[in-house]
Amino acid sequence: MKRAIPVLVLSVVGLIPVWRYEASTGSTSTTVTEPASTSSAGTSSAGSTFTGTTVHTEKGDVQVQVTYDGDRITAVKFLKQPDHPQTTAAVPTLIAQTLEAQSADIDTVSGATVTSDGYRESLQAAIDARASAASASPSASASAAASQTVSGSTVNTEKGDVQVEVTFEGDAITAVRMLKQPDHPQTTAAVPTLIAQTLEAQSADIDTVSGATVTSDGYRESLQAAIDAKDA
Repeated sequence: MKRAIPVLVLSVVGLIPVWRYEASTGSTSTTVTEPASTSSAGTSSAGSTFTGTTVHTEKGDVQVQVTYDGDRITAVKFLKQPDHPQTTAAVPTLIAQTLEAQSADIDTVSGATVTSDGYRESLQAAIDARASAASASPSASASAAASQTVSGSTVNTEKGDVQVEVTFEGDAITAVRMLKQPDHPQTTAAVPTLIAQTLEAQSADIDTVSGATVTSDGYRESLQAAIDAKDA
């Protein structure tokens, strides 16, 4: 049995988006990505995504989507999750462990056993889907070459620097990664919401997150710069 570890509030500096977001069963679209120091931006295989199965639990459905850069997991997005405070608190820890372990061999989060089990199952299904696709289609990496990863400008704010990296598949934004962000609790809490809004809006036309106005403004500016660079 996996050992339980305490739920902790992870700083997003170097872990990106370890944050809070608005949990909603079946509609949550939040991406947490790998730290900049452990991912190679701009590689030809960046942005390949695989969706895990929907796992029905007593707390609600759990489903995740995994993004790969080459052979590395660089982002995890919750497509479905229980609308429960303990799940909301556990999600950043589960994803952070995944980015570190690069597998579904991760620990159960204390107080969120059901969600942890469902997460691991859906995550493993996504990993298996990727493995199957790679073996069935040797040209998979070539098709992934249509993906493009672009970094926005660094925006200097009174709270600290903000910079984002955006992954496109065709014209669609499929992942957002924070390269730089203020080391502040309100920023940490705001990042998931900002990224979730971006994935939904597919643009920088998103709302300011209450309590994180400065970070929101910097995020939008860097995001727009990345979008403009992609179209250039």
